[in-house]
Amino acid sequence: MTQPETTRFAPSPTGGLHLGHAWSALLAHAAARDSGGRFLLRIEDIDAGRCRPEYTEQIIDELKWLEIDWDGPVRLQSGRMADYRRVLADLTDRGLTYPCFCTRRDIADEIARMQSAPHGPEGPLYPGTCRTLDRHTRDARLAGGTPHAIRLDVAACLQALGAAPDGFLETGQGPDGERGLIILQPDMLGDIVLGRRDVGVSYHLAVVIDDHDQGVTLVTRGEDLFAATHVQRLLQAVLGLGAPRYRHHPLIRDASGRRLAKRDQTQTLAALRASGVSPAVVRARLRLNQ
Repeated sequence: MTQPETTRFAPSPTGGLHLGHAWSALLAHAAARDSGGRFLLRIEDIDAGRCRPEYTEQIIDELKWLEIDWDGPVRLQSGRMADYRRVLADLTDRGLTYPCFCTRRDIADEIARMQSAPHGPEGPLYPGTCRTLDRHTRDARLAGGTPHAIRLDVAACLQALGAAPDGFLETGQGPDGERGLIILQPDMLGDIVLGRRDVGVSYHLAVVIDDHDQGVTLVTRGEDLFAATHVQRLLQAVLGLGAPRYRHHPLIRDASGRRLAKRDQTQTLAALRASGVSPAVVRARLRLNQ
């Protein structure tokens, strides 16, 4: 018997939804409803510089237009910053993070000087410049108020765990509905930023905390976030949190093969609605991509 799934759709309100968002939401909604489970709506609005309340309202309206309903109140990450900061402080107290004083220019210059810079799926990785700062220099810069970010120390996490944690279960892609256990590569994204100067906390930390707190059992999202799952699984392990199963679906692309983005105005739900396209037509079109 199929176990009830708790899934979620978690957009950032930096614009309206496009067809790619709609597909992700519909897949997650179907997984919850078909199993007799729960579908949650979370608004990832921690970046106050880019997120707008009017976009949150637009997203909610567009989901209702698509006839997607959700269970419980809409969760706003902006209302949970104190919880995220407490977890970040705990990781720091455990020696699993370090302050990074590098600017983007500093990082680019350091990578340019390296003969063989480490690379990940998103390009060159942070070279670890501030990881090896001596305590005196680090404390002096902190005491002097030098702007800094907080980075996850991946090597320290693995040492604390004793070994790399189990991978993550990827589901929904193979002919039998499972891909099985994906072997974890904890350093795939390097020492990622967990605490940002302008935002306070990063997406990676907030999403791990919220998925656990809300009891999410299946994360359905685009394959562009597949690499992020490796570092999020590491965070789950060091925080002692269970891991949901994951389904990373292919991205919807335009005629040239480029992935859809919010700049693709012709593929936004707002544009489709304005042109007279019905929710039924959108749903039918997206089923062709499953």
